[in-house]
Amino acid sequence: MPQTASRDAHAHEHGHEHGHEHEHGHSHGLLDPSIRRSRAGVRAVLLALLVLGLAAGAQAVVFAVSGSVALLADLIHNGGDAATAIPLGIAFALRSERAERWAGLAVVAAIFASACVAGVEAVSRLVHPQTVHQLGALAAAGAIGAAGNWLAAIVRTRAGRRLDSPALIADGDHARADSYVSLAVIASALVLALGFPIADPLIGLAITLVILRITWRSWQTIHGGHPHAH
Repeated sequence: MPQTASRDAHAHEHGHEHGHEHEHGHSHGLLDPSIRRSRAGVRAVLLALLVLGLAAGAQAVVFAVSGSVALLADLIHNGGDAATAIPLGIAFALRSERAERWAGLAVVAAIFASACVAGVEAVSRLVHPQTVHQLGALAAAGAIGAAGNWLAAIVRTRAGRRLDSPALIADGDHARADSYVSLAVIASALVLALGFPIADPLIGLAITLVILRITWRSWQTIHGGHPHAH
């Protein structure tokens, strides 16, 4: 009888240890989705950064020879958009929901800052008009900006939905809207070719208003987003 009780106690202890090991192993398993989410987020952010960085670089070269304020507005915005990859990438690397939300707010701040810079420059050009050169290159720069933003939007939005990241989704919406903003640069080149130089700063102002609207929409996405539950 004592032997039976001893065996039962041993079996209970072994079962408890086995259950504890199972629970411990399961706890470790819960970390895997977080790590995978972090890596996927960083990959998406870096890919979008590469695409937008190349587009902004090409636009900077064209601005240097054309002097278009519409292109400058788009360039500033695309450059700021690319820079938002830094806080987002850090947030995903840290696997921190709080850092991710703060990164989203940094995205909104960068968009707003780019709108202010573009708006000031457009008003300055209205007061002090300048001749715009290389209209063919200007149109090409607009096309490059549109294509780069559209590709970045696809990367960010798909990753944001897959990872349930409001910050990344907001950045994707931002890039998608930017692709249409870049098309305005092409419109500026066409109108300038028709002999209406004032169109360039006016289109620059229009781009500024669109950027402000994007700022508001991105803020709503970040403010209303819910943290991802691991």
